[in-house]
Amino acid sequence: MPLLTDIVITFALAIAVLFLCHRLRVPAVVGLLLTGVIVGPFGLGVVKEVHEVETLAEIGVVLLLFAIGIEFSLRRLLEIRKAALVGGPLQVVLTALVTTLIAVQLGQPRGAAIFTGFLVALSSTAIVLKLTQESGEIDSPHGRTRLGILIFQDIIVVPMILVTPVLAGAPGGGGESFLGLVAKGIAIILLVIASAKWLVPRLLYQVARTRSNELFLLSLIVLCFGVAWLTSRAGLSLALGAFLAGLIISESEYSHHALGNILPFRDVFTTFFFVSIGMMLDAGFLFRQFGFVLSATLGVFAVKALIAGGVTLMLGFPMRTAILVGLALGQIGEFSFILSKVGAEYGLLGGDNYQQFLAVTILTMAMTPFVMAPAPRLADGIIRLPFPEKLVAGSCPVPEARMPDRRDHLVIIGFGLNGANLARSARAAGIPYSIIEMNPDTVRQEQAKGEPICYGDATQETALHNANIRQARIAVVAISDPTATRRITEVARRLNPKLHLVVRTRYLKEMKPLRDLGADQVVPEEFETSVEIFARVLARYLVPRDEIEKLITEVRADGYAMFRSLSGDSAPGRDTSLKLPDIDISTFRVVPGSSLAGSSIAQTQMRKRYGVSIVAIQRGSELVYNPGADSVLEPDDLLYVLGSPAKIPEVVSTYCSPGGECPGTDQP
Repeated sequence: MPLLTDIVITFALAIAVLFLCHRLRVPAVVGLLLTGVIVGPFGLGVVKEVHEVETLAEIGVVLLLFAIGIEFSLRRLLEIRKAALVGGPLQVVLTALVTTLIAVQLGQPRGAAIFTGFLVALSSTAIVLKLTQESGEIDSPHGRTRLGILIFQDIIVVPMILVTPVLAGAPGGGGESFLGLVAKGIAIILLVIASAKWLVPRLLYQVARTRSNELFLLSLIVLCFGVAWLTSRAGLSLALGAFLAGLIISESEYSHHALGNILPFRDVFTTFFFVSIGMMLDAGFLFRQFGFVLSATLGVFAVKALIAGGVTLMLGFPMRTAILVGLALGQIGEFSFILSKVGAEYGLLGGDNYQQFLAVTILTMAMTPFVMAPAPRLADGIIRLPFPEKLVAGSCPVPEARMPDRRDHLVIIGFGLNGANLARSARAAGIPYSIIEMNPDTVRQEQAKGEPICYGDATQETALHNANIRQARIAVVAISDPTATRRITEVARRLNPKLHLVVRTRYLKEMKPLRDLGADQVVPEEFETSVEIFARVLARYLVPRDEIEKLITEVRADGYAMFRSLSGDSAPGRDTSLKLPDIDISTFRVVPGSSLAGSSIAQTQMRKRYGVSIVAIQRGSELVYNPGADSVLEPDDLLYVLGSPAKIPEVVSTYCSPGGECPGTDQP
């Protein structure tokens, strides 16, 4: 099996290259591209089955977008409709137009120039979303805007493919009519919506009931590739079908389990994708025309970044968001490779032009991780320059909402789930509060409900001044952008040194930097979840509540040191072991006709005979705690009893029914 040999060689070299990249702090994507260059036909030529590797790469793209679709949802897709339906078309049209004009000036025929514009207009969904997810910014304003534009690009590639034969002047080019393709697309989307709501949840429920991991995994694979095959048969892309399949899963309660099953396959096959891209590059050609290729690479990246950033500004977002979106979308994407093959078939791209395209595309892809990593710091530096205030803060058409001139109030920064819950609690407690939010749709909706919310970028002093941060008592930062969180912490502390600043973060590594910047309390989501879990576990072990609360206080006071240490030692001075190991709490129901029905607790003599006490009675929707000895038991009462684990089964067999059977008991 020659393919097996190629796989072993590719993975072995990828391990070595990725290990070296890790030591040098070089992104893994760059290492995989370099691996492809080395093993490809223009490198050492050790991989012979290039076509098969490309097939595996296509599977990787399908699984990648399937996983992204699972992590996303139809509800979230509607939330970014403005970025997808307005920002996406603007970015594609403007980029294609500018590129076409430049290509014409360089002497390309009009058809080839337009096709070059198509190629350059597309960005890499695989790279950008992977890096955005790794940085935890997928729910940030720039993360959602990136995703919306990328989704439109993935959809528009299909009409581009249909138009390509026309650009080449092929007779009858374009295949079936565009309207027919649109009709098929609408039909598939309606099928996806119906499946997400009615069909797939019921199907996965039946599969999950079998508790067979093999059956569940096979069902996922069939669903993923089935929808991808359906969209490809309709003339749409495989990747789009995989994303739609993921959206179907995301609407069910099995999405997290499904994602856990798919992730290992996704990681393996996306390795083939990046390696296959590197294999297509002729390293010799790159070195011979390095000056031209480097200039073209920097030019393409700069033009695309400026256009994507400008489009983001047109959508009304602040300059910081525009910079982060622009720098992320500066590369040429993987779907351009698919489009380039169609263009090569019709003579629009060939010879040195094809290698130039490959070299520029791969270099822009390789640049992306290095550009996105420092982008937040670069954006913070740029917005400090003397730009117009409206440009820096954004020009989104949201009604002006000057906050009331409050003092000693709460400032909530970010109106996601945490921010909304905090506002609800503050309102119930009568605490005055103000909200700063960057999502214009959320601001507009909440203003209509009467919430004291204003639109603004809280990294800017103006937005914080609008919320009267100088007179606030407490500020809570509850956003999903780690870099913006640090910036807001620093600015808020500088504007109000007496402010009590509570900052939410997802990651432990952010705790110390945030404290150094002035945060009074840093709440890491991962550890707070752990606190809640272990508190409930200790409660089930009958550890006294005051002991649990004291331990929780100690854990939070020392910066979650107990969770950050792998030591098995218990907290100093604290003994939370179960004090009464021979006591159990159980339940059973009073069955009509049993000796318990109609008897008082004293008449049952349960405590005297067995040492078992009734501590509570559930009667319909009423729960009676610590019932007295004269309390009469009624049929269908659910009894909570406390006693020895050895004695409770005797109570069940004696009192439940004449035959010793007791429906509803939790005893065997």
